[in-house]
Amino acid sequence: MDWSNKIVLITGASSGIGRGLALELARRGAKLGLVARRGKLLQEIAAEISSLPGGNEAGVLALTADVSDQQSMCDAAARLVAAFGHIDVLIANAGIGVTNPVTEFDAGKLAAVVSVNVIGAANSVQAVLPEMIARGRGQLVVISSLAAYRGLPKSAAYCASKAAVSAMFESFRLDLGPLGIDVTIIHPGFIKTPLTAGRQARLPWLMECETAVNKILGAVEKRKKSYAFPWQLASIVRLGMIMPNFMYDAISRRNSFRE
Repeated sequence: MDWSNKIVLITGASSGIGRGLALELARRGAKLGLVARRGKLLQEIAAEISSLPGGNEAGVLALTADVSDQQSMCDAAARLVAAFGHIDVLIANAGIGVTNPVTEFDAGKLAAVVSVNVIGAANSVQAVLPEMIARGRGQLVVISSLAAYRGLPKSAAYCASKAAVSAMFESFRLDLGPLGIDVTIIHPGFIKTPLTAGRQARLPWLMECETAVNKILGAVEKRKKSYAFPWQLASIVRLGMIMPNFMYDAISRRNSFRE
């Protein structure tokens, strides 16, 4: 894919995978709209992008917005369209996680995770989809997780939100394919980001953010319908999907990654 003529909207762009995607796409020449709640961090990233070789030519807008607020996202997308004419690719990356042992279960915390991870992704799609449909082309990308496939200890809110967002985008894919719009669902494993920082548990096949970013962009460029990585962990997760429940429960209870 030639990114030099692409306009990309990235949510959750102030840190982690979103920040990594923004920097790499800027190097590849894309024009960017960066969305996050933390405006100061967005401005710092925009300044960093502008200092890259060719960064000024790439073009970048820092769009302070809350993905869980529908109007906020629509306004952000409208600003990007006003600046660059249209949006080619949405990368719905914004996400949060929470450790919630069932003995301390809080439905309010689950609702907060769903509000960002699921409703935020839906709001992002609504903000860009009418224009994509009118043009008859575009691509929706969502950063889900391998945690979408089965429940994990102390991860009810996170697993539920990622399962929901994966199913939602799969439905989008079925509906939008005939309209010329591609949908790509990304299922990463453990990536070195603020979301995984500080955990005492050993995280299997923990991947550097830069490596993950290149894998994600490779899948986006190939317009893959779904992409799960690293392959070792993805294979184990897929095996878990066909395990008898008694076997899956015994293995999973011995391996909590939320410590």
